[in-house]
Amino acid sequence: MSETRRLSIFPLPGAILFPGLQLPLHVFEPRYRELVGSALAKDRLIGMVQPQRNAEGSPLYAIGCLGRIGDVEALEDGRYNIVLEGEQRFRISQELEVNTAFRQVEAELIDDPEGEVLASVERAGFEFEAKRFAAMQGYSVDWDSVERLDDETLINGVAQIAPFDSAAKQALLEADTLSERCELMIQLMQFFALRDDGDEIVTLQ
Repeated sequence: MSETRRLSIFPLPGAILFPGLQLPLHVFEPRYRELVGSALAKDRLIGMVQPQRNAEGSPLYAIGCLGRIGDVEALEDGRYNIVLEGEQRFRISQELEVNTAFRQVEAELIDDPEGEVLASVERAGFEFEAKRFAAMQGYSVDWDSVERLDDETLINGVAQIAPFDSAAKQALLEADTLSERCELMIQLMQFFALRDDGDEIVTLQ
């Protein structure tokens, strides 16, 4: 049975965190400085989730990722530089009425399988598209190092940093298996390659 928790959340458009990966954040808004301070005083946990629109109080996407504050630098003016370490995806069941400046939700932690692997043909297909995509974008990539990454680190790492729009990144986070996420990444990279306007970012909307 999945665990239900009360989570303090950081709703940030375009920011996706995956279990096992890290997300550096510069925290400057007063309410999120309060959020970080509260997390540091308790369990160091923050729920990263995207709002559905870039507007105050926007509804939240249902799926996010719980992160634990690792490295933290408290600046003299109250700002923070932190690194969140992804722990577990969650599904929001309801937003709570709170007195804090930051938003809080009740969420069910998702029990993702550990150590997922791809079929060799899936891995090969992904690396082929990734190399074509990187060449098209002018990215310099150490492919020898990439080939040594395990499947989860490779797929989730690319999904987290890829230049796709918020809806596309959300779809990647919501994929239930590594295989599904890999296939969606391939589709997104292929779609990116077919665009006419080189300045436009990939969108699923």
